Amino acid sequence: MRSRELLRTTAWGVVLGLTAAGLATLPASAAVPRPAGVQWSDCKPEGKDDPARVQGSQCATLQVPVDWRDPGGPTFGLAIARRTAKSPSERAGVLVSGPGGPGDSGVDRIKTGVSRFSQTLQDRFDIVSFDPRGIARSNPVLCSAALLSQQPSPLMKSQADFDATVRYNRTLAADCREHTGPLYDHIDTWQSVRDVDAIRKALGESQISFHGSSYGTMLGAQYAETYPRRTRAVVLESVLDHSSPTARTFLDEQAAPVQDSFDEFVKWCDQATTCALHGRDIRALWADLLKVSTNPFKLSFQVFRLLYDPEWRKLADTLKTLDESKLASVPTGLVNNTLAPFCQDWNLPVRNYREFAGLVDRVGRNNPDMRYPGQLMAVTNCLGAPKANNPQQTLKVRDLKTPVLLANAIHDPATGYNWAQSVERQLGRYGVLLTYEGWGHGSYNSSPCMQSTIDAYLVSRQVPKRGTGCPAVPPVG
Repeated sequence: MRSRELLRTTAWGVVLGLTAAGLATLPASAAVPRPAGVQWSDCKPEGKDDPARVQGSQCATLQVPVDWRDPGGPTFGLAIARRTAKSPSERAGVLVSGPGGPGDSGVDRIKTGVSRFSQTLQDRFDIVSFDPRGIARSNPVLCSAALLSQQPSPLMKSQADFDATVRYNRTLAADCREHTGPLYDHIDTWQSVRDVDAIRKALGESQISFHGSSYGTMLGAQYAETYPRRTRAVVLESVLDHSSPTARTFLDEQAAPVQDSFDEFVKWCDQATTCALHGRDIRALWADLLKVSTNPFKLSFQVFRLLYDPEWRKLADTLKTLDESKLASVPTGLVNNTLAPFCQDWNLPVRNYREFAGLVDRVGRNNPDMRYPGQLMAVTNCLGAPKANNPQQTLKVRDLKTPVLLANAIHDPATGYNWAQSVERQLGRYGVLLTYEGWGHGSYNSSPCMQSTIDAYLVSRQVPKRGTGCPAVPPVG
């Protein structure tokens, strides 16, 4: 389902700018005055880009502070891109697309993936996005490839494993800091909120509209909280709740939606004769695969990602192949490079192995099939990290003229419906949840109902009634 392409690289996967040699050279930050405007030029094809798809996009670099708490200090180049409204006479303004991940490149999406948005939005808005600080072209976080390849498994078995993971995380952080420069300690969402407002100011706009997906919803929510009068309309699609206070609550809230999505897959396979495992005991088969797997976490992550669209037929075919070969250690494409942005946005301390083992056991009891959720790695990768720059808190949005529109599938494996409901409660009268009564991570392109309702909100600020839902459309794969 190509319509969900924007969200496919999320779930705590992070893009890292490594060269084939294992390390790229980083230009030093310089104290350069910020320009009053943006100097746009045609974007150039890079790598495997299709020149025809890149045509029509414009790119630029905006100098912003390394640390917005020291706005007069050193700066770095924030890469931005846009496509101007195709119907200038009907232009509704600027729509900023907030990248997910953490780790997605907004510049890449503008260059080659703007079809993610409907023709209506392409006609009415200048669609603008950026590579978040520390990502891709915006002073990327760089770490030694050899060190990254030594990352411990999140499935620790002893206090010695726990201590080794803490040491590794601190060694990796020091390595990344050395090769990235001062920006490494300032790549949290609090900083990115100010980057977005710098983009608004450089474009000469008094207000912007915003569409954020997955991890990008935190950015949109915090922007609306920080700059309500500069916010025209905000869509948060596949909503992240940044108020979960502890590792226990975080894992509870993240594991349950994965189990729910797996349950939906099993239900479908029991009913669909096209399922390669129709008539089989899928839960027993899956339990056997976990037992023989040399890396049950990566195997679970592979299943987790196939629940995204969801790709149920492919998931059934994959499990059938694994069962027949009993080769449960399958490459997943997962890159355990860095969760530095995540660790600067979340405080999820775990004191010792005993506490960690208790958390894993709790997740397994409550979610017997998906006992190793991908977000477990988010917790283990941050063990031993300093306190977050942008820690969890309840949203305190005030003075918005147009309520925030939340959009979430009931069966979303990565940002569960429970999170969307929580954020709606936090927003109160400043937020409305639009429910997709179906499956998958991302809902804008899941049905004509979702797309038309969101488009009407962004273009005309038509806020749907509280409790509005769109019927499910069965997945095609």
